[in-house]
Amino acid sequence: MAIQIFILTKLMEENNYPYKLKKQISELQPLETINGLTESKLYYHFESLAKQGFIEVKEVIKEEHRPDKQVFAITEKGRDELPKKIYKLFENAQTIGDMIIGLVNMKYVERDKVIVILEKKISVIKTTWDKMLKFEGKHFIEPGQEVLAEFVSDYANYKIDSSIKQLERLIKHLQKEEI
Repeated sequence: MAIQIFILTKLMEENNYPYKLKKQISELQPLETINGLTESKLYYHFESLAKQGFIEVKEVIKEEHRPDKQVFAITEKGRDELPKKIYKLFENAQTIGDMIIGLVNMKYVERDKVIVILEKKISVIKTTWDKMLKFEGKHFIEPGQEVLAEFVSDYANYKIDSSIKQLERLIKHLQKEEI
């Protein structure tokens, strides 16, 4: 989903072709280090977006001894879909790292909707954690494993607390329009 958001946002700025976007991505980070993204997967996403009617070929550039370049543009349907994809990205994100492409493209969404999504995430985390804390799992701990159980519990507490604090911090930045 993130790569499709990237493609759509780039096409919001200007018509473009896959190879040029591939070069732009590669300048930031080697393609293969981005969640297994390959050149063929990038082209697949262009094809998928075109089949869904979110983008369309605007021009074909023919060059001697080179493959034709298809220049794409975003369609009205694609403009309508972009915010939906960004909201869905925030809803599905497991970490703030998963949200980066959405955060970079906040100009295409309503800030208050994103804040509501993040506040809901915090609420779900807290509710789930409260249920887990109430669960009496002592009878599952084998004798001699109490230290391990305490260590794992402390680690989980740290991770949950850290996630909540980072989401709360992100919400504050969004509210202040700093992000």
